[in-house]
Amino acid sequence: MVDVVVGEDGLARCGWAASTPDYLEYHDNEWGRPVRDDNGLYERMTLEAFQSGLSWITILRKRPSFRAAFAGFEIEKVAAFGEADIERLLGDAGIVRNRAKIEAAIANARAAAELPGGIAALLWSFAPEVRPRPVDFSVVPAVTAESKAMAKDLKRRGFRFVGPTTAYALMQATGMVNDHVVGCFVDI
Repeated sequence: MVDVVVGEDGLARCGWAASTPDYLEYHDNEWGRPVRDDNGLYERMTLEAFQSGLSWITILRKRPSFRAAFAGFEIEKVAAFGEADIERLLGDAGIVRNRAKIEAAIANARAAAELPGGIAALLWSFAPEVRPRPVDFSVVPAVTAESKAMAKDLKRRGFRFVGPTTAYALMQATGMVNDHVVGCFVDI
């Protein structure tokens, strides 16, 4: 993969964004932009967990179905899901039908609902100091000390399917770190 590519519109972007129109839209308008609301962060955490072992494009293309199936990712609503909802979700071809991940999404909503200051405050407390943008993707880590600490704390609080790699992907997606490479037009 080339680290920076210039699109037909003349804009230089992170190389991965050029592979599909879905990635282009996601890169230009969402990835790396700060998300600070509880439901928005719960959605991103859930989608990153569902992505584990799969391609992100699969999750991105199924996101409208995920939003419908998981009540718009409203924490309180998902926290109230029961066994009938699990069976409904397992039968929904529009999402990834993995029982462990579905049960984790519900358990994570319950854990998030119990956080006194909200999930946004907790997750952002692990955001590292601002660092220079990476010069290329070879220097972008998969795991950091902060993502390890986040994953450990989340696990202690009853969250599931959020290990250090997933935690770092969540940090990238929600603007806790800026991994748009030098030369990319997106500068957050």
